[in-house]
Amino acid sequence: MIPSIQKQGTSTAGLLAYLFGAGRSEEHVDPHLVASFDGLAPDPGRDPGATEEDLQQLLDEPLHLLPAGSRPDKHVWHASVRSAPGDRTLTDDEWADIARRVIAATGIDPGDGAGCRWAAVRHADDHIHLIATLVREDGRKPDHHRSGQRAQAECRRIEADYDLYRVAPGDGTAAKRPTSAERHKAQSRGRDRTAREELRESVRQAAAGTASETEFFDRLASAGLLVRRRPAPSGDTLGYTVALPGDRNKEGAPVYYSGSKLAPDLSLPRIRERWTGSPTQPTPAQASRPAAARRHATGAVWQAVLLIDHGDDGTAAAQIAAASEVLDALVETSPARTRHQLRQAATAFERAARSHVRAERGHDRALRQAARNLIHGGPALGRGEDGATAAMLIDMAFFLATAAANWHARKNHAQQAVAALQAAEHLRAAYRTAAAQPMAVLQQRGRHIAQPLQRQHTAALRHAIPDLAEQILAEPGWPALAATLADAQAAGHSPVDLLTEATQRRELGSATSISDVLVWRLRRLAQLPADPAAARPQAVRAHKVPAPPSTTQTAIKAAGDNARRR
Repeated sequence: MIPSIQKQGTSTAGLLAYLFGAGRSEEHVDPHLVASFDGLAPDPGRDPGATEEDLQQLLDEPLHLLPAGSRPDKHVWHASVRSAPGDRTLTDDEWADIARRVIAATGIDPGDGAGCRWAAVRHADDHIHLIATLVREDGRKPDHHRSGQRAQAECRRIEADYDLYRVAPGDGTAAKRPTSAERHKAQSRGRDRTAREELRESVRQAAAGTASETEFFDRLASAGLLVRRRPAPSGDTLGYTVALPGDRNKEGAPVYYSGSKLAPDLSLPRIRERWTGSPTQPTPAQASRPAAARRHATGAVWQAVLLIDHGDDGTAAAQIAAASEVLDALVETSPARTRHQLRQAATAFERAARSHVRAERGHDRALRQAARNLIHGGPALGRGEDGATAAMLIDMAFFLATAAANWHARKNHAQQAVAALQAAEHLRAAYRTAAAQPMAVLQQRGRHIAQPLQRQHTAALRHAIPDLAEQILAEPGWPALAATLADAQAAGHSPVDLLTEATQRRELGSATSISDVLVWRLRRLAQLPADPAAARPQAVRAHKVPAPPSTTQTAIKAAGDNARRR
């Protein structure tokens, strides 16, 4: 259940006209009162003898207790309370009880007999609107400081009492939600997202991997946004606002949003922290192509996973914040077939990237450089080495999102943990799309490996990770892993050593397919081409294949110990 406290207004009559009207898109159905301060307020929705003016005069009557010159200009308090999708439809009596509880919790009418006058209007199944006059019956102002936090806390109790969907408690670091007016405006124009949401994504992507203020503002302009800078007397830039070219107000002027109104970490001072704390360098030549940039980013993400698991809080927070930049860069440079799921992942993870734990900038330099390399490497086509390295990176990003969710859960960051898990699910879906073709090629090759070689790879697997070997051998992806082990062995690597290294430092339990995960870890560790079509086919006759290194009982036990420690 989500309460939303709106800006204070000046006209009770204007708000009532909206609440009892048809709505901007005629979405209001059967508007009527469900509760009021005394239970006797006139209902212009269902009482033919009552008017909106009658209700307005009743609500505003306490204003006349004050001299005309001391009456507050913005005396109209407005809030909405909305149930979650999937919740049962509440009755009017239930909504009336919820209205009274929220009104009491916010301090509008605390139950002392002299609170503000208020009314609750329902015009849809899933929400009510609360309207109040901000002058108490005794002429004093109400104590409604921090009414938003108070309403949130009461809604958590209401969810438990009514057995409704439990919304994770917030901590004040979330981005500002679009207003009802912004949502209706987007709907009337046939847009899936509000201007605020579109701008938030565009600014995030423009900031990903940037090295300077000049580059950031150039990227904003290149994205087609209208940009205004707020200069200081010295000429330095204090802040900025952005607008979509087609988003206009009633006067035809662009509707601008400051960075801080899009998200707390998109204000110019907060973005500057990235440039000073974790400066990036020009993209090196070896990472200037899409596939190379993705391979480099995979290594950086792997190190970030380990730092989240084993680093201090400031280091972990920095890795999670910078990982959001990598996801934004990945969205901007990915082919259309994976872009939707990656965009969903980046949008969800944006919430996971902010908490009250201060990020220690400097520890995230590798991830910020990876984001920069992805941008400068350019769009990937989704085929060949580009497509395979994309699958490799997305697979590793899934583990990073999972690690972030676990870290936030340990810190009792409920909303961030949920957001990270949502991002992980979208990354899982994007991986399936990106990996389908290269994994199919590897599986086909693995099925045609000669039996003696297959037995050797099976023995290597059982030596290296005995606890999981039988599970992996039963997976559909085992032939692809066997083909990768053959490639690694032909390149001069020990399959046992590679498998041990790939499993000893990070768990595999959250993977849907352990064999898939090991394919990409081994191909990265052994520096094999990510695209299996680019790898040299291996010999299939048993006598041409070198035997695996001899393994003593001590080595077998050590491998088992390593497997149990991952």
